[in-house]
Amino acid sequence: MVDTDSSPISIYTNELHELRTWLAKRSFLLARTMGIMGPPNRNGIIISCVILSMAACCLGGEAAAAQASIPIPVPALYVLGDSLADAGTNNYLPTLLRANFKHNGVDYPGRESTGRFSNGKNFVDFLAEHLNLASPPPYLSICGPSSDNSTYLKGVNFASGGAGVSSQTNMGQCMSLDRQIDEHYSEVHASLVQQLGQEKASAHLGRSIFALSIGGNDILNYVRPNLVKQLISRPPQTRKEFIDSLSRSLEGQLQRMYELGMRKLFVVGAAPIGCCPVLRERAPGNECDAEANDLSARYNVVVASLLRQMSAWHPDFRYSLFDAAAALLQYIQRPQENGYEVVDSACCGLGANNAMFLCAQVSSLCKNRTNHIFWDFVHPTETTAKKLTAVAFYGSSQFVTPKSVQQICDI
Repeated sequence: MVDTDSSPISIYTNELHELRTWLAKRSFLLARTMGIMGPPNRNGIIISCVILSMAACCLGGEAAAAQASIPIPVPALYVLGDSLADAGTNNYLPTLLRANFKHNGVDYPGRESTGRFSNGKNFVDFLAEHLNLASPPPYLSICGPSSDNSTYLKGVNFASGGAGVSSQTNMGQCMSLDRQIDEHYSEVHASLVQQLGQEKASAHLGRSIFALSIGGNDILNYVRPNLVKQLISRPPQTRKEFIDSLSRSLEGQLQRMYELGMRKLFVVGAAPIGCCPVLRERAPGNECDAEANDLSARYNVVVASLLRQMSAWHPDFRYSLFDAAAALLQYIQRPQENGYEVVDSACCGLGANNAMFLCAQVSSLCKNRTNHIFWDFVHPTETTAKKLTAVAFYGSSQFVTPKSVQQICDI
């Protein structure tokens, strides 16, 4: 509970009341000093009242401004999604899709390979910094019978490298978005309700920021299916059928998140997947893969439509959608203006474009990570993640709709 008698606003209001009293006692003296001599008369009273009213108005305005400037704190950050957001979830899974080995983390504090698919921090780390929060830990690192569930109050990261909107994407190698919501986040929600009660848990979650990065792996698997998938899958879908299927799944996932308390959502749209080193390798002239980029654009249109629909259905729902494709293409198309020299090859990897699978100990490593857009065959460097997160947080109508992350924090 907040002690309202000692809050900054109450203290300010008390001081204002004392100052107004002081002004009232001295207003007649001030009026006489301005040329109205003798005992108070009608003119003196009028001038005194004007002076007092002006002072009260100014001070009252300052009080209102002081109250408006006090930021509403975001209590927690809850993260779902894929490897762009994974902070070590896959370290706890029997999977090949891991990053808890060198050279990953070469620029992370302590040069630690944490499981982030990056040379350093990822966008979640920078988002947490902007929110004045600690980066939330992976759920699998803090759950369990002996765990202190009060840590859930500070935020949790459920994201898993390889995850997609479809539960079929990289099945058996990651924690799908469905499982992140229905198994892990639902468990955290139940724990918060048990700790706080339904009303306070809803209020806590309603003030928190939820971040979602999903869709890139679905697109990557569509344009580059593995042999096993080709042998056992149904007849191939058209691009429209594929995007429509993702739309149906994502609609249900967003609705379930809302039912479990999510009210403020930051969504990272699909990147221009076709410009990642792994897909440039197969394109003529090492150019961006047009099919993959078309799918990214279509997917982002669908996501925008779903979020508008959610907002219409639920008046208390607020969101910020970041067009990562448009923002990243700006760096790719005008690299030198944005501080880059290498846009088509990964910093860490093997083979053409350093695009052979994930960064590993045997991979070659570039000396300057700050002038590369991509860290490995598909993930951005720490520098790129930092720049993109700043754009998303502070907002640019060209890339962020309908509000920036900062703006939905203040609602």
